[in-house]
Amino acid sequence: MSLIVNSFLDLILLFINLYIWIIIVAALLSFVNPDPRNQIVQIIRNLTEPLFRFIRSKLPFIVIQGVDLSPILIIFLLNILTKVIWGLHI
Repeated sequence: MSLIVNSFLDLILLFINLYIWIIIVAALLSFVNPDPRNQIVQIIRNLTEPLFRFIRSKLPFIVIQGVDLSPILIIFLLNILTKVIWGLHI
């Protein structure tokens, strides 16, 4: 594969890994309930909440007794996407 395509796939993988870390931070923040006016908290919520909300609307059973499992599902799906991209990369 050409160098440009490999570089583009590497960039996609970088963004996927970064988004996985943002999801992990968002999940951890949900336990401590930080100040919602904090700019960092607002950025993290703006990056993650639309996807969380979409998953919750399509799969309402993903919230079990008040515990939202949508971050786990999203990370799982992003890991599958990473494996597919690695298959294309080689």
